[in-house]
Amino acid sequence: MSHVLVVDDEASMRAALDANFRRGGWQVSTAGGVAEALTKFRSAPCGLVVTDMRMGDGDGLDVMQGVRQIAPETAVILLTAYGSVPEAVLTMKEGACDYLMKPVSFAQLEETAQRILGQASEWQSQHAPEFVGESAVFQALIAQARRVALTEADILIEAESGTGKERLARLIHRSSSRAAKPFVAVNCSAFPENLLESELFGHVRGAFTGAVASKPGKFQMADGGTLLLDEIGEMPLSLQPKLLRVLQEREIDRLGDTHPLPVNVRVIATTNRSLPALIEAGTFRADLYYRLNVIPLSIPTLQQRRGDILGLAEYFLRKYEPKAQGRRFQISPELAAAMQDYDWPGNVRELENFIRRALALTPGSMLGVELFCSVARSQAPSPAAIPKPGITLQDLERSLLEATLLATNGNRTRTAEMMGISLRTVRNKIREFGLAAREAV
Repeated sequence: MSHVLVVDDEASMRAALDANFRRGGWQVSTAGGVAEALTKFRSAPCGLVVTDMRMGDGDGLDVMQGVRQIAPETAVILLTAYGSVPEAVLTMKEGACDYLMKPVSFAQLEETAQRILGQASEWQSQHAPEFVGESAVFQALIAQARRVALTEADILIEAESGTGKERLARLIHRSSSRAAKPFVAVNCSAFPENLLESELFGHVRGAFTGAVASKPGKFQMADGGTLLLDEIGEMPLSLQPKLLRVLQEREIDRLGDTHPLPVNVRVIATTNRSLPALIEAGTFRADLYYRLNVIPLSIPTLQQRRGDILGLAEYFLRKYEPKAQGRRFQISPELAAAMQDYDWPGNVRELENFIRRALALTPGSMLGVELFCSVARSQAPSPAAIPKPGITLQDLERSLLEATLLATNGNRTRTAEMMGISLRTVRNKIREFGLAAREAV
């Protein structure tokens, strides 16, 4: 039985979707806003999220980003009464699986949900390779990963966003003697500091206000297997000594407990930031870095493996093309040439989102080069990025944000990383400066 989380701030809409999904045999959870949705999803992840676009405490993109940080494979469908082509393009850029206009018939919604989940299940079980890439540099990385998987050493994967760090970690786990045991992932940037400690190490009943029952942490859940610490560079400095002790002693101290608990876990840490630079800045401990960096692996950017671009594009094309339409999509020679010339600053994730967007917007079965116009524009330097005498601080801030959005093809997560600010700040500034429509085209 499939499990869906329905998110809408209108009680009548929630109730209607809840009733219809249940009649169809679905297991259903509901939430009235972004915060409630992420709280419920964190405690009980599911395979599908159906969310309204505009709500009182945020929007559907906030829900989607939060869900993807917890479980990247989750399918997300966005619903809105304020539809437009730019907004549809934006949601596909950000990674939504589909986008439907209200009022939508439940038959259409359920058909879309079943198609998305069916495609994912079919592809993962029958067709999906561990990795796509024939270039020498990439094949050397895969060979190295399989070799180090046979050891018990901790591993540090350093790479840009969108290159496939978690996928490589899963490959290492599957290739190791721990393959039959759990693989548990936690994003160190997805939790506030006071929650991350409990999330990692667990707590006992009564450890703090609201701790009405004991809860195992990620280390305990991964016992015997592999724990992925994603974006380790975002871990608060105050928690780093506790992690170092776990790595050295292989035992955890649960919050409120008086006795340490032994754990048998291999740790794979990933980062898209320079940890030596963070050490120099005083936000990351040198001893923890050396303890994690037993076996370093580095994933090449898509620009460094241009020979894999078309193979990856074909892979994503077959993965996401609508099977129900009975047509096989193709990439035109002109588009193929443009894709190989582009630098793909967002790496494989940007390429994947482009193919999904192209499939959604192509009326026929041939993906043409005109779909690439918005991507190609990001290669050109933006005059708005050049400050001029007399410009106000607000105008400079707007110009820098606009130029960075253009350079990342509207990818808000990548924009936040490049500007060194939070994703929420990027979203707030987009709304403040009225950049949403321009950024989405």
